[in-house]
Amino acid sequence: MNHLSQIAAKLPDYRIDAMLVSSAPSEFYAVGLHGEGYAVVTPGGTRYITDSRYTEAAQEAVGPHAEVCIVGEKGYFTFINEFLAQHNVKKLGIEDNYMSLGQYNTLKEKLNAELCYAGSLITGLRASKDEEEFGRMVEAQRITDEAFTAICQYIQPGMTEAEIAARLVYEMLRRGAQEVSFDPIVASGPNGSRPHAVPGPRKVQKGEFITMDFGCKYQGYCSDMTRTVALGEIDDDKRKVYETVLKAQLAGIAASRAGIPGKDIDGAARKIIADAGYGRFFSHSYGHSVGIEIHEAPNANSRNEQPMPVGAMVSAEPGIYIPGQFGVRIEDVVRMDEGGCTDITHSPKELIIL
Repeated sequence: MNHLSQIAAKLPDYRIDAMLVSSAPSEFYAVGLHGEGYAVVTPGGTRYITDSRYTEAAQEAVGPHAEVCIVGEKGYFTFINEFLAQHNVKKLGIEDNYMSLGQYNTLKEKLNAELCYAGSLITGLRASKDEEEFGRMVEAQRITDEAFTAICQYIQPGMTEAEIAARLVYEMLRRGAQEVSFDPIVASGPNGSRPHAVPGPRKVQKGEFITMDFGCKYQGYCSDMTRTVALGEIDDDKRKVYETVLKAQLAGIAASRAGIPGKDIDGAARKIIADAGYGRFFSHSYGHSVGIEIHEAPNANSRNEQPMPVGAMVSAEPGIYIPGQFGVRIEDVVRMDEGGCTDITHSPKELIIL
């Protein structure tokens, strides 16, 4: 997988002669390799520079599409400057959105070109997933769905949140996941009111909710899902909250399509929760994009007035969190299509009582 031609085609839009790819996520997007190096993309070709740890991997993944240089006595910047001179590069785009001030100052000192902020060139391309990227995310989600089925058969009263989180990791890895896309969240009872609770020694108990937020990577692309289950029978107040969150999620999914602003998707879900009287307990945005990273752009939040692009993969995750009592979140990932969306998450959303 590589997207070098797409990057090169965007250079004129930014009035730059070349793009320096330096961040790990963009490196993978550009050349299909999780290494440590730089790619310099021009209309006439690409040079990829890395070190000897990645010689074979770089030749295999990048070699068919770009010139591969292995750093030895000549450092990274010598290789880059040689390539800039060969292609008469005067203006070089950089990933300012992934760069520290120290990194910027080093590039400014070492490189023989004018540095131009162009981070949005690659993040803009990454916002719309092509069919290969979509297929990898579908497979990551299949693994995650299967792990959810397995964990529901595993959970018993008296287990700790940490035990359940560890089992989730195991279930994903044994099914072919490359790694987890983030540390799993397992929050039971009153811990469920914390959207990003850290699994700990608390033991799950009958009559409580257990919220599990987890995902994995498959061939470099993430999945992300949340399900809240009940351990034994629950009271009517908890059921009402669960049904409200489910209705909100379904409303957000129904509103999701390419061309609609992110704030309108967020608003469709938020209105359901507010109308039910729980508005102050929905404390985060409805959704974020997912891809090579677990959090990407664009977002489905109340601040995003930009239309969603075709192919964006966006989480659908409204929640209600009542401090000191419990919380509920339900999350799928959907692809923005023209006229609607495609939900790649297939685990049941109706309340599961273990």
